[in-house]
Amino acid sequence: MRHAVAIDIGGTFTDLVAYDHDAGQVVYAKSPTTYSNFADAIFHCFDKAGVSPAEARLLNHGTTLVINALLQRRGARTALVTTQGFRDILEIARGNRPDPFDLHYSRNEPLIPRELRFEVPERISADGQIVTPLDVQALIQLSHQLKAKGIEAVAIFFMNSYANTAHEEAAAEWLKKLMPEAYITYSTNLTRQWYEYERTSTVAANAYVGPQVESYIRSLETDLAKSSFAGSLLMMGSNGGLLSVERTCDQPIVLVESGPIGGCIGAGAYAEALGLKNVIAFDMGGTTAKCALIEEGRFSVESTYYVGGYVKGFPIQSPVIDIVEVGAGGGSIAWADSQKRLHVGPQSAGSTPGPVCYGRGGDKPTVTDANLILGRLNPANFLGGDLSLDVAGARNAIGDLAATLGYGGPDGVLQMAEGILAISAVVMGGAIKQVSIEHGLDPRDFVLFCYGGGGPLHGVSLARELSIPMVIIPPEPGNFSAIGMLLADARIDSSKTFTGILNADTIARAHNIFASLEREGRETLVRDFAAQHVFFERYAEMRYCGQRHNIKVPISDLSDLVSVTAAFHQDYKRRYGHADANAEIEIQALHLAAFARQERPDLNLLPRALTVGAQYPDRPVHFGSAGMVDAKVFARDALPIGFAADGPAVIEEYGSTTLVWPGDRFEVGPLREIRIHLSEG
Repeated sequence: MRHAVAIDIGGTFTDLVAYDHDAGQVVYAKSPTTYSNFADAIFHCFDKAGVSPAEARLLNHGTTLVINALLQRRGARTALVTTQGFRDILEIARGNRPDPFDLHYSRNEPLIPRELRFEVPERISADGQIVTPLDVQALIQLSHQLKAKGIEAVAIFFMNSYANTAHEEAAAEWLKKLMPEAYITYSTNLTRQWYEYERTSTVAANAYVGPQVESYIRSLETDLAKSSFAGSLLMMGSNGGLLSVERTCDQPIVLVESGPIGGCIGAGAYAEALGLKNVIAFDMGGTTAKCALIEEGRFSVESTYYVGGYVKGFPIQSPVIDIVEVGAGGGSIAWADSQKRLHVGPQSAGSTPGPVCYGRGGDKPTVTDANLILGRLNPANFLGGDLSLDVAGARNAIGDLAATLGYGGPDGVLQMAEGILAISAVVMGGAIKQVSIEHGLDPRDFVLFCYGGGGPLHGVSLARELSIPMVIIPPEPGNFSAIGMLLADARIDSSKTFTGILNADTIARAHNIFASLEREGRETLVRDFAAQHVFFERYAEMRYCGQRHNIKVPISDLSDLVSVTAAFHQDYKRRYGHADANAEIEIQALHLAAFARQERPDLNLLPRALTVGAQYPDRPVHFGSAGMVDAKVFARDALPIGFAADGPAVIEEYGSTTLVWPGDRFEVGPLREIRIHLSEG
């Protein structure tokens, strides 16, 4: 057997999916994430699945390593080398004030402090001409300083290098020779757009995480080789595509949202197979909840991503699926502030010690503990019985919080548990509104596609709050991000600053640039993946003349001025409610996505085999104002295509539990997905 394997390392669990294309068989495994050495959890999953790395011909891997390093400020000791006079770009940033009513507003500190930012003489003009040659002697002298300061990584940014990369490339070559032990990266290897602050911030972040990512990937390669793995190791990029190891080590910032992206790709594949055009992909894991939007079968991929949020964070210019992430997962901790107000998250119990009910030393109540107290989880059948849940411990922890907030009496614990879930629902609902309503879209026109360990538990309550008529739960929701990684294609994104008034001449020049970018993308995919068939998507960043912000418009099938203009007006009106047919339009940048199709599993074969006779007794479950109600309990693996029933119901499976509220109805669809139809009441 030669398996295609996907590994997703999450904040609480590490998931594995192994698919045998020849036999059409699939196996799943979960194991708590091991923070001391992520690879330990990977090999635990291999053992649980009964699959050896030697049997794998392909391993697709997603990880939260990069975003965690950036948010927790646990990166390398990094220096910035820049043009003389531009040492403080990271500090100056953009002069805007995103939160004008916060009197104490300040941005997060730059990743690289001022004492580690250095200048060298060089200058290139805006049209790419060399004004001041690169001072190589100054660079050589600087290398001695950097060594003395114990620098582990160097980020190189020169002004106007987007127009001429010669100086950055030369400086990188020199520093690699002078400092062979350091990680060296330069801005135009990551982005060729002209925004100087964004380019500086991007290369600083790339250098900051570079040594850690490279060390992890190389170590994983070594460990896999010791287990006789001879296949290809590929990484899940934030753009929704697979990347080679070499490209990832060179540009680790492309992994910034690597972990949750797999689920988005999986949601897109299922939406396509089921004929669903508009879908909200919602993923609730152990640490966070994430959501993204599929409109007309397409994800929105943003060109700039803000680490730590737009208000106080810093930007990176790297294509990332437009995904919103909030600190509301199963392990999110419920707590009371000094004013005795209840909060949920963003702190998480993670996998160690985990929620109180895990019995691993956790003593703070979490969302998972609340679900257990309300009867929504089966303490004897969590993770297929691999982990028995401590009901008494969870009840005591929530009871202590209830007493602190004045909820006494026999129902105090239940009220507090309901309050914890209500607050987490508000936080998660806000994330869904951010990807829909704030983009001018009505969530009532979408289907809510829920996965992750906690998504199916909370999907119906979220859908009802947002008036979404249907919820879909895919097979194996607890391992769904890993499934999505097996459904991803190879993808390379490139971009280029291109300015001009939108007219026939500009369209012609843009086509020439796209042709050049397509040649480069094809060569890269052939080299990295031996791609036989490559296809492309074209986008243009445009705006009305005089505006500051652009919108990214898909123009793949558009070749003339009339069609491109119409596409811009249509997108602009959808976002902002109006458009000006008489105003001049200008282009600011061109973006190209190059794809190479990879072999995919058959979606019909991904569900586990049907089991005969698996039944569970009914049990009381707490449903909001309805209180405790006897609910039917189903084993998902025993439900055939076409099965239907009314709520209240609980559907249990390995890795997740689906909750169907009273008055709602569910059915099993053609791909063994669960479709929950919400009652109008």
